[in-house]
Amino acid sequence: MLSVIRVHLPSEIPIVGCELTPYVLVRRPDKTAATDDVPESAPLDGYFLRYRWYRVQSDKKVTICSVHPTEQATLQCVFCSKRRALVAKSYHCSPKCFTDAWQHHKTLHERAAAENGNEEDELTRFNSTGSGVLASTLSGSMSNLTLANNGPTPFYPSSITQKNGGETLIEVGGCKTYTPTADDIGYVLKFECVVANAETKQFVGHPSTILTSRVIPAPSPSPRRLIPVNGADVMGHLDQDGRTQSAGSFTVLSYNILSDTSASSDLYSYCPPWALSWPYRRQNLLREIVGYRADVVCLQEVQSDHFHEIFAPELDKHGYQALYKRKTNEVLSGSTSAIDGCATFFRRDRFSHVKKYDVEFNKAAQSLTEAIIPHTQKRTALNRLVKDNIALIVVLESKFGNQPTDPSGKRQLICVANTHVNVQQELKDVKLWQVHTLLKGLEKIAASADIPMLVCGDFNTLPGSAPHTLLVMGKVDPLHPDLMVDPLNILRPHTKLTHQLPLVSAYSSFVRPVMGLGLEQHRRRMDLNTNEPLFTNCTREFIGTHDYIFYTADTLMVESLLELLDEDGLRKDTALPSPEWSSNHIALLAEFRCMPRTRR
Repeated sequence: MLSVIRVHLPSEIPIVGCELTPYVLVRRPDKTAATDDVPESAPLDGYFLRYRWYRVQSDKKVTICSVHPTEQATLQCVFCSKRRALVAKSYHCSPKCFTDAWQHHKTLHERAAAENGNEEDELTRFNSTGSGVLASTLSGSMSNLTLANNGPTPFYPSSITQKNGGETLIEVGGCKTYTPTADDIGYVLKFECVVANAETKQFVGHPSTILTSRVIPAPSPSPRRLIPVNGADVMGHLDQDGRTQSAGSFTVLSYNILSDTSASSDLYSYCPPWALSWPYRRQNLLREIVGYRADVVCLQEVQSDHFHEIFAPELDKHGYQALYKRKTNEVLSGSTSAIDGCATFFRRDRFSHVKKYDVEFNKAAQSLTEAIIPHTQKRTALNRLVKDNIALIVVLESKFGNQPTDPSGKRQLICVANTHVNVQQELKDVKLWQVHTLLKGLEKIAASADIPMLVCGDFNTLPGSAPHTLLVMGKVDPLHPDLMVDPLNILRPHTKLTHQLPLVSAYSSFVRPVMGLGLEQHRRRMDLNTNEPLFTNCTREFIGTHDYIFYTADTLMVESLLELLDEDGLRKDTALPSPEWSSNHIALLAEFRCMPRTRR
């Protein structure tokens, strides 16, 4: 007969909006153990598994710390409480928690003041008093506090089914999986699984149950703003769709989202397990990506199964068409579905798809080996060069208006390259060869059409390295130290390491001589020696810039840039990924405008 051996949850901490899927191990009638579901619609030998989810509710409401969501709050910011502003971010678990978070919390006050000018004077006086007067002790029961509504009411109708020992069990779900809602915040959930007779519906044996920790709200980072860099004296603002209010411009996002197979607890032990779990990161990443409302989205480290099952269908709901190129070999799991790759999305109302090019560096490596490597060294050469990396190149046609008049009457095309270059730092020759190969492919496209170009991605190379120098300078100094690593002689002669594309890094616009209001703050997050961000990748072991958006400066101009993050703000959670930011990289976003073409 069917019986339940054990049940458990991958993470005992439930988060609003993150699907909970228990692990249920059953013994089948043939005595084998399995995790396959046995629903009522497909009973096994006359038996099925019945599931129920309950909210364990009592009179005591628990408020959650906005900084440490697994802790109970004991303090609340006075201003937030009185003004009903930023309520969800106003709770803290201890005076130290509030003090440590004060600089960040003060910034939230300043932004609230900017949006509500009538309160600005009071906020200024309030902020100048310092954090000492900002903490107000909450009552022991905290029943007088209310949380902000962070989501919709439960889809599953709530009904009181049982009372026990002063606690009420409210049924919230009848399926194996359950997604906590805002109504569950602060409460424990109970999962129940029991074998039932398919004919009588009667239970067989005792139910197997699990109690979770208290449900916590999904941490939400403060929105990052678009900062004009074209000399304007006002901060960037977004329309109701989240786009800049400029019909003739378009925005491009580049983001390495950290694939689930790479997000191991060994590498990122400082990130809480619940925040490192894919159900949580998936929700957080989607919310962040959709929130930017970019016209073109270039993602790296997108697993094949996640692209087809999650990102493509979810972004389709927001008006995006999707294109994908998977890496060429399998990763450690041995499953083709777990191979990651590059995904490019574009808004259908802004662009139409013209052409797609797939770049497989493995194929280029095989051709190179056949052409220049002696037969006795071919295997060694392939072992060094074949690293599965790819690039996805997409040609798009713009649909939006207010484009500069083209004297030739040609349609406005844009070419977007999305790549993820080899990660191994010791293979400097392979990195440079991959970048050079990509640029030569882009040069061919440029030769066939007068077309603006964007080159986005995770290049796994620092500013000033040979690949970065080649990209922005069009050549590499023969004395560059990176060229010392070339055991296969694939970089010789060094004079061939050139290209004719006038590429510029978008984020170098933060250090333009033209200064707009508030731009100095953003320059402090730039390396003035390289004109690149101080970092786009931040882990406990490494901090530096690996991600870039390059553009052809003769055809495009940068209007705005997404503000960079501050290292001190990230270090409160040690590094990335964190509960707020779900990748070890940060997203880069730039707003561009096409420049008028000149007759050639």
